[in-house]
Amino acid sequence: MERVSDLERRYLQQCLDFGFETSKGSEFCTRLEKAFAEYMGMEFAISFMNGTCTMHAALEAAGVGPGDEVIVPPLTMSSTTFVVLQAHAVPVFADVDPDTFQIDPASIRERVTSRTKAIIPVALYGLSPDMDAIMQIAKEHNLVVIEDDAEAITNTYKGKKIGTIGHISSFSFQSSKHLTSGEGGMIVTNDETLANNIRRFNSLGYAGVGSRKGKITKNDIQDPNYSRHVSTGFNYRMPELCAAVALAQLERVDELVQRRIDVGHLFNEAVAGCEWFVPQKTPSNCTNSYWTFVAKLENSDLTWHQFRDAFLANGGDGVYAAWKLSYLEPMFANGCPITHPAYTGIYQNFARGLCPNAELVQPKIFQFKTNYWNWDEAEQQAEILHKTITQFS
Repeated sequence: MERVSDLERRYLQQCLDFGFETSKGSEFCTRLEKAFAEYMGMEFAISFMNGTCTMHAALEAAGVGPGDEVIVPPLTMSSTTFVVLQAHAVPVFADVDPDTFQIDPASIRERVTSRTKAIIPVALYGLSPDMDAIMQIAKEHNLVVIEDDAEAITNTYKGKKIGTIGHISSFSFQSSKHLTSGEGGMIVTNDETLANNIRRFNSLGYAGVGSRKGKITKNDIQDPNYSRHVSTGFNYRMPELCAAVALAQLERVDELVQRRIDVGHLFNEAVAGCEWFVPQKTPSNCTNSYWTFVAKLENSDLTWHQFRDAFLANGGDGVYAAWKLSYLEPMFANGCPITHPAYTGIYQNFARGLCPNAELVQPKIFQFKTNYWNWDEAEQQAEILHKTITQFS
């Protein structure tokens, strides 16, 4: 199976032949957005240059600003937290479930205050959080839910596609993701007001854009009195070359994701029966798209590094630790705006003890690659994992 097929090459060539003439518009971005919205069954899809600026735009579109609080999980890529700071808001960390590793709705509920404006649940490692419980909390407190689905696509929660439940959903097309264009991202929503705000923020606040791609008339653009920028915005638009690749990948997304699921099942079989190497729990009402296969080490006689070293010595490849918890990263202890006088007294005490479950599981987590396009190689890696477990059993 190929990660990049002749379809991606053909669309890239078409894009180059198109010539990047701005007067002709952005053909591939438009096609990608239409196809992605249809695939997700959503009204609006807006393409971006990456899956971090998507969330920044989502927060801005939702009206999040200085002094507002946004509830996030600590066990995730720190960009989930960085975008809260970009919006001049306050990240508030809710603890995680120790078995699924997903943000815990009970902890979210404990963190809600009068300043809370949004929740960003992350579909960590390819698995959905408990979205019904999260949406209920949001409904009770009039909060906006922004799904961070950078690590998940096609998988379901209670029969619903991930990315179709929150008010806004963000996807990443970074090179390690299920669907990739090297870099890129997408937002989907059914709310036209949010879609308008997101599109304008994505496109320098231009007057001529809205929920759908717009176009400034020649008469307007030649008018010295024409007011182009009706709101604040950035140039977060996806390049056409990336859109060409992403469109081809979208047309193949089911087979690309299925390969990762199949590899995830291989690894599940490799650890079956081991009581001290425990895979991420996938609840019966969810499906897992296995951006990575994840397990936690529950053997007090064995350190993380000892198991990692043995796995590598046996020929293992592509094993990673979980990210350090966001609030324990040095930037939170030392950086602006945490240390800025204007924020004195607003932030939580970003120190150990804030999220006990997350602090317990993070040092135990192993992440294994699932993006093996050569099946023989995937089988070999699963066998090596099983062999390593057997060594210590």
